[in-house]
Amino acid sequence: SEHDTGQIYMPFVNWGLFAAIVLAVVMFKSSTNLAAAYGIAVTLDMLITTVLTFYVIRYGWKYPLWLCVAATGFFFVVDLAFFTSNLLKLFAGGWFPLLIGGLVFTLMMTWKRGRGLMGEAQQAEALDLPSFLEAVFVSPPVRVAGTAVFLTAESGTVPNALLHNLKHNKVLHEQNLFVTVRSHEVPWIAPAERLQMEPLGHDCWAVTLNYGFKDEPDVPKALQLMRGHGCEMASMTTSYFLSRDVVTPTLGGGMAPWREKLFAQMHHNASAAAQFLHLPNNAVIELGSKIEI
Repeated sequence: SEHDTGQIYMPFVNWGLFAAIVLAVVMFKSSTNLAAAYGIAVTLDMLITTVLTFYVIRYGWKYPLWLCVAATGFFFVVDLAFFTSNLLKLFAGGWFPLLIGGLVFTLMMTWKRGRGLMGEAQQAEALDLPSFLEAVFVSPPVRVAGTAVFLTAESGTVPNALLHNLKHNKVLHEQNLFVTVRSHEVPWIAPAERLQMEPLGHDCWAVTLNYGFKDEPDVPKALQLMRGHGCEMASMTTSYFLSRDVVTPTLGGGMAPWREKLFAQMHHNASAAAQFLHLPNNAVIELGSKIEI
């Protein structure tokens, strides 16, 4: 949707819902047996909607507290009464929507918390990019022909891929771009606002690419906007360096061990960034790095 950032159609999820519905029908065999599950699902949904309504009118619309409580309190009591009465059917099939909801909630919160821990770990070890380049060029490594594009989640920090490239290959390209892709809560970003670049000296640039939630990220196409601004890129001599992070669970970390292992598996199965950013397959170099959470 161009108007609502949360309205996203994902075919895989829709087919997954279809399979789950067929499985539920086969398990319960009749609509009568599904009545308990349906009752708990509907009444719990009503209760959650009432609670969220309170947060919207209180913290989103900034209405007075007494008015928010008065507006939602009556409906909360009614919805709670309906939900608790349906709990009597918990063992007659009412457990099914609670189980599904609990599983999905656990996955979502594990992913959210895991991403937060990853960000904290990366920030703790992050190096300042301008200071790092200044130190590198005191005794510069061998410069090789071509352009290197380093994808980084946080602008102004040194990508792990650059560190590994210098450590193992001991070379630096003639031109080096440190690219951060930003997604904004607007449907479209005008082409004139797509690219922001900052020269770092020694033929290095910090680049930020801006996209709306309806734009399709295409990094190679966006970087062509740098032509005529001191950086001439040729597709045949451009390499894209990505950090392939491997999550390692640790004892005493930010989550329970089983949740850390679950997040590590979810992160491993996540879609590759190269495909999402439309990077050419024959020009992508992934350098692994280990992150402990």
